[in-house]
Amino acid sequence: MITFDLPRAREAHEPPEARGLARDDVRLMVSDRTSGSVTHHAFTELPDLLRPGDVLVVNDSATLPAAVPLDRLAVHFSTARADGSWLVELRRRTAGTTAPYAGGEPGEWLPLPGGATLRLLARETPRLWRARLDRDVSGYLAEHGVPIRYSYVDRDWPLSTYQTVFAVRPGSAEMPSAGRPFSPELVTALVSRGIVVAPVTLHTGVASPEKDEPPYPERFAVSPQTARLVNQAEGRVVAVGTTVVRALETAVVPGTGRARAAEGWTSRVVTPLDGVRVVDGLITGLHEPRSSHLLMLSAIAGEELLSRSYAEALREGYLWHEFGDLHLIVADQNREK
Repeated sequence: MITFDLPRAREAHEPPEARGLARDDVRLMVSDRTSGSVTHHAFTELPDLLRPGDVLVVNDSATLPAAVPLDRLAVHFSTARADGSWLVELRRRTAGTTAPYAGGEPGEWLPLPGGATLRLLARETPRLWRARLDRDVSGYLAEHGVPIRYSYVDRDWPLSTYQTVFAVRPGSAEMPSAGRPFSPELVTALVSRGIVVAPVTLHTGVASPEKDEPPYPERFAVSPQTARLVNQAEGRVVAVGTTVVRALETAVVPGTGRARAAEGWTSRVVTPLDGVRVVDGLITGLHEPRSSHLLMLSAIAGEELLSRSYAEALREGYLWHEFGDLHLIVADQNREK
């Protein structure tokens, strides 16, 4: 896995709109595995960088106001379970942000704003608890929750800041951020160029910015219509976000390079060892050093090209994280045929 130091100056501390820019007024680095080239563009050039017949697969999950602040702690609601319990992360409130909190005991009750009570049931992972709220979680979060924010973002922003133009199915603890720079005008330009836009759903859980843990099971759905569009693609299949890659690669028919309709829970982690089977390209943000997402990017770009691309991104002043710049990795034939 590639490693590098990320200076604080390369972190996007606020959305582009706070800097007087439009949502889609960010930069786009393009890494072409076929030619080995790395080039630099405005994100609004995307319709000219893709081809008629390409299928752009997007995540239609909408972001929840999943953080509930208490006096000294914050509860981050991550993932709904089939039995009505939720996976949650407890975090210690610090000056303007939060940090990991190692406390908590099975059976402990936490009083929440609005008279609600959260019961800790058992640890699911070293940082996540399985817990149960004494009322409907979605309604409670709508009234008392705020979007999850980490230390590199300097202040709270409204929930609308964390929604993408594709968001129609609430369920993500954190924004599927690769879709954020897309504007209605840009989507219209893509479609008018003959580029097909198809949705999948993957509800993201909470990230692990301090521990770089691999992702845990998340809910997903690939519809029959999207599976058909992917399989019948005249051009390349380009995923918008690592969440889309995870959903599509979970929906592959074993032993083939074809997708099928599927839904449920995915634990799939895409690595260079397994490669990708239905994806030819990826639009994604710039990921932190040692992030497990870099394994997926290596599977699509190859480690040498990815390492060179990240060195250029640092040298050219690209911005990291959910409010930052974008990276398109593409190849003519990256998947199994």
